Amino acid sequence: MAKTSIKEVAKQAGVSAATVSRALSSPELVSDKTLTRVLAAVSDTGYKPNRFGASLRTQKSGNVVVVMPDITNQVNAGIIRAIENEAMQAGYSVLLGDTQNIQARESHYGDMVSSGQADGILVFTPRIPFPTDEDQQPINDLPPLVNSCEEIPNDTIHKVMIDNRAGAIAAVEHLLSLGHTRIAAVKGPALTPSTESRLLGYKEALTQAGIKVDEKYIITGDYGTDSGVIAMEKLLRLRDRPTAVFCFSDDMAIGAMNTLREYDFRIPEDISVMGFDDIRYAKLMSPTLTTIKQPLTEIGKESMKMLLAQMKGESVANKRITLPFELVVRQSTGPVPS
Repeated sequence: MAKTSIKEVAKQAGVSAATVSRALSSPELVSDKTLTRVLAAVSDTGYKPNRFGASLRTQKSGNVVVVMPDITNQVNAGIIRAIENEAMQAGYSVLLGDTQNIQARESHYGDMVSSGQADGILVFTPRIPFPTDEDQQPINDLPPLVNSCEEIPNDTIHKVMIDNRAGAIAAVEHLLSLGHTRIAAVKGPALTPSTESRLLGYKEALTQAGIKVDEKYIITGDYGTDSGVIAMEKLLRLRDRPTAVFCFSDDMAIGAMNTLREYDFRIPEDISVMGFDDIRYAKLMSPTLTTIKQPLTEIGKESMKMLLAQMKGESVANKRITLPFELVVRQSTGPVPS
């Protein structure tokens, strides 16, 4: 006989899975009407809460879930280390979910929180990993949750971000200051919030400089090294090659630089290359990579601190923390070729 899931109880009661979890673990936090509906649904469906049943109503799991689209990415690796350091100091263990941007996997890790296997969740993807009736679901109907890097379009959710649009503007303005006007962009995956914000900044900086945005200079990548290789090969086949390339991640910039070396182009004498992130390999490249530095340690630390405050039931005055980025000028960018 198949085991009843918390989602089935939620459907029967007409509430969210998070509300079912809250009703069973902290009944004093829900209304009498809601509690009655949930308990009736539990009885009707035969649902058995996992993790030692009723004992969970007064105990915490000591775990937090971190949902990442790709844990092998150097940006995410730096954030994860900071999260774990902060969590361990507070007595929590980290359950890491590598979702590969698959929504079903995100929901699986969300279920771990709903069922009491974890006390809160850090989400680095642009979707709420719980069933929702509408995009603007109130925050008090969700378990402790903090969103970072890829922004969920919900203003009620606690967030730790950088200003991706402003970072892209700074990157392009640096290249403009060196005399470049044919500036290509190798963007990240389509429809991801970080890609859209950086693309907006790229276009805005060019427009403000009186330069028409040319779509042939915009190539779609996936934030990975291989897509940087492919994108640069496409750009080199253009009749009017760009004199500078702004890659929306350092991994793509590294791939682009490898392609340029393969075809005997000099960096930056022939083509300048700009990255975004400042992963540790950026300063080890030859030439070293000019980039926009994300404060990866601070992103992980502040995200975990905000989640801990929620799990303690503390009021968080500032639901959105915007951390500063930094333009790091190294050897891969130079004056436009004469």
